[in-house]
Amino acid sequence: MTTCVRSATAAVGLTAALSSAVCLQAGAAPAQQPDAAAIIHRVDAAAQYRYDNVLGFTDVEHYAIYRGNDETHPAAEMTVKSTYRKGSGKTYEILSQKGSQFLIRIGLRPLLDNERDINLPGKVAQSWFTSANYEMGLKSPATERMNGRECYVLGITAKHKAPNMIDGTLWVDAQNGMIVRVDGIASKSPSAFSGAPHLMRDYMDLEGFPEATHAHAESKSMFFGRTVVTIDYSQYHLELGQNGR
Repeated sequence: MTTCVRSATAAVGLTAALSSAVCLQAGAAPAQQPDAAAIIHRVDAAAQYRYDNVLGFTDVEHYAIYRGNDETHPAAEMTVKSTYRKGSGKTYEILSQKGSQFLIRIGLRPLLDNERDINLPGKVAQSWFTSANYEMGLKSPATERMNGRECYVLGITAKHKAPNMIDGTLWVDAQNGMIVRVDGIASKSPSAFSGAPHLMRDYMDLEGFPEATHAHAESKSMFFGRTVVTIDYSQYHLELGQNGR
């Protein structure tokens, strides 16, 4: 009899303890959800901060074109020194080039011309990854590790269609809103004879500012088939304003 009572008492105690734990868990404050508007505001602020404080920079950029399924042997290559000056835009000095002169002429030189154009005063802000140029929405309340950094992941849709505008995904640093990676499809094809290319670009934190490290673009054309263009960026030198970190 005593054993039965003790067993029953233990069972009641265990049930009470479990009930209390369930009640405590149910009554606990839910984890705070990230504020999507605040995250997007940080993205906008990071882009503006870079523009306000980076007065200029130089870097070395290596361009390579690959044809078909061969991404080991470039069909054409070009290495350039890029110089940006706030208020005047970008200029390029070609350091070396080799491979198909045809691909250099129709593939790489137009890329440089396009970069010059979108960095002209009055145009440069139109290609920023900001809410002024993109519809943005948080894909998940959880952060995701990208390139060694904790990031929020945003879905982006270009508000105006252009070959350099992307519909896809933006990874931004969870702490400061700086861009870490962008990946998606160009919102407009650069040619009526090819589909819109798939574009990806990675960024690093350099002296407190996002700077590109690697880009990859893949397109398919009825005339030229599959083409991949890669760009690797190195040897940055930044000229910062007084408020630059």
